[in-house]
Amino acid sequence: MSLHDLYGHESLMNRLVGALASGRFPQALLLSGPAGVGKQRVALALAEALLCPEEGPCGGDCPAARQVRRLAHPDLHWLVPIVPSGKSSGPDKQIEESETALGEIMAERRESPIYGPLDGRASHSIASARILRKKVGMTPFQARRKVVIVGDADRLVAQESSLEAANTLLKVLEEPPKDTFLILTSSVPEALLPTIRSRLVAVRVGRLRDSEVERFLIEQVNTPADKARRIAEGAEGSVGRALAAAGSGDPATRAAARFLKAVEDGPLAWAGEALMQQPWGARGAHTALLDQLAVQLRSKLQGILQDGASGADNYLEAIRLVQKHRVETQRNLNPQVGLAVLASDMAAVL
Repeated sequence: MSLHDLYGHESLMNRLVGALASGRFPQALLLSGPAGVGKQRVALALAEALLCPEEGPCGGDCPAARQVRRLAHPDLHWLVPIVPSGKSSGPDKQIEESETALGEIMAERRESPIYGPLDGRASHSIASARILRKKVGMTPFQARRKVVIVGDADRLVAQESSLEAANTLLKVLEEPPKDTFLILTSSVPEALLPTIRSRLVAVRVGRLRDSEVERFLIEQVNTPADKARRIAEGAEGSVGRALAAAGSGDPATRAAARFLKAVEDGPLAWAGEALMQQPWGARGAHTALLDQLAVQLRSKLQGILQDGASGADNYLEAIRLVQKHRVETQRNLNPQVGLAVLASDMAAVL
């Protein structure tokens, strides 16, 4: 199975591919923007252009582009956060285990290119950073250059051994080989070390239009048109949020619904819900909960506006509180404490 087409971001892609055609494309790029808007898919689309044997814009029809879309190009290396094995082993064994885990994830994404949110325990460990260094040092096998994508690069700083992993990445960025292009993606670029950010050309990947999210849901997930429209209106330009809203079985969807019900039920209920949140080991799951909470609040707000009922200002304030809490959580706030404070603040306005 191949990757789906890139939805939206046409002007951004035109600008970046134009920079490549004119020889001004940066060797080290940071694609940042809200979660779920397609940053890694943009990175893969850029890989199609970078690995195309012809200079200039790639129409996506050449053999190299088709290889990229199947995640089968030998000069494309896509590194994503992985869940540590938990086993105590030496560096060589850790690298071997990490390579196996990455291979399994890529196999899953070849089979099903639409993937869900990261496991809260997933990170770029020191073993992953060493794999990155190895990939960067390789000679291109087929193309005249190679592309290394580091997805969710901010996961370098959330786990054990993060400093060593970040320093390994920093050394790679200081003197990348001329035949290598590095593309990092992040929803939380401020979580990267300033020394790393200073070596990257930052490019903002914005939110999609509602019509683009709607079209994605209809064409890629077979969502009925009327449902796709409602979901897209509340997804805030994020395909990731839309996918979560489309699948009620998603853990973040269920957690957000439980949290809203607990806010309605009072302090005993929401205190218990806050205590269920793991304090440090599941920040990815906590962020997914907050994202889905914003989606559900926005959906309720739209219902109020459509019905002409009162309370719109209250839901606007609740959404603002969620967004504020999401920023504070990235600054090392204990998720349990933060969720309790958020519930108390929301209860005061809803």
